[in-house]
Amino acid sequence: MNCVSSTQKEQVENKPSYTKLKGKIFGTTYYIVYKDTVNYQKEFDSIFSLFNNSLSTYTPNSIISKVNQGDSTVVVDAYFIEAFEKAQKIYKDTEGYFDPTIGKLINAYGFGSGETIKNLSENEIQTLLDSKGFEKVTLKENKVLKPENIEFNVNAFAKGLGIDVIGRFIEKQQIKDYLVEIGGEIRARGKNSENVFWRLGIDDPNTDQTRSYSRVISLKNQSMATSGNYRKFRLNEKGEKIVHTVNPKTGMAQESNLLSVSVLKEGDCADVDAYATAFLAMGLEKTKSFLTTHPELKVVLLFSNDKGEIEEYSNR
Repeated sequence: MNCVSSTQKEQVENKPSYTKLKGKIFGTTYYIVYKDTVNYQKEFDSIFSLFNNSLSTYTPNSIISKVNQGDSTVVVDAYFIEAFEKAQKIYKDTEGYFDPTIGKLINAYGFGSGETIKNLSENEIQTLLDSKGFEKVTLKENKVLKPENIEFNVNAFAKGLGIDVIGRFIEKQQIKDYLVEIGGEIRARGKNSENVFWRLGIDDPNTDQTRSYSRVISLKNQSMATSGNYRKFRLNEKGEKIVHTVNPKTGMAQESNLLSVSVLKEGDCADVDAYATAFLAMGLEKTKSFLTTHPELKVVLLFSNDKGEIEEYSNR
């Protein structure tokens, strides 16, 4: 996620009582609609700016960048603390399949803000794996204590957290019906202008860069995040596919038969965003096993069977 904001914003035509705003943030687009006639664009701009200044690895003077640079005097803010505490919980829940301390690995594969390493060797991957580990990091008196070689990257769930921050602001205005979407991740509350629950389509895992959907989800006061490796990848010098989801256990960035993960939950979007990333790293069978002990998480998993056909698993 490229956390670079744009001033190009547009207010689109409103239905009665609903305001719709859209624009660019975090290297992608956002869409916000809520049941009120007051335009909160300036407030949203301010929130996005503060959020970037806290958690964007693409902003050299952000809090997370200073922490990664080894500045132990930095006092972190509420955004960083929430990201840290949520990440710590989900890191433990998933036994390390979600790990925001793999920043250097993400950089090495060319999906971060740091230096890319061409044709990563097994020894280089192992060295980078040895440098990660959330259990090595502590937050004390709003300061981060960590080994020098650990680098944070929270892009895997920063969009979700940004959505939550906007959503909470809207709720403070006593607005009960709204939807916030950033780059495909969503937080929905109440109902839309047609007085029905918000309905969203799940992208088909097309590999030809086309967009289509054949599954529609109704969000009943839920958040939803979708993650997949079928669209966001690059080819290395050998022509091998390098996907953007790095497995924190193996250090590899290889595609599996699990093509798309959509996670729903009555709660924060940051949570489902993080779990979606973890499930892609886990793979199909480990994810299905994990879900047996986490019934609060609802999923739609799209995977390729032995014949190369797309199948679906859902516990909704």
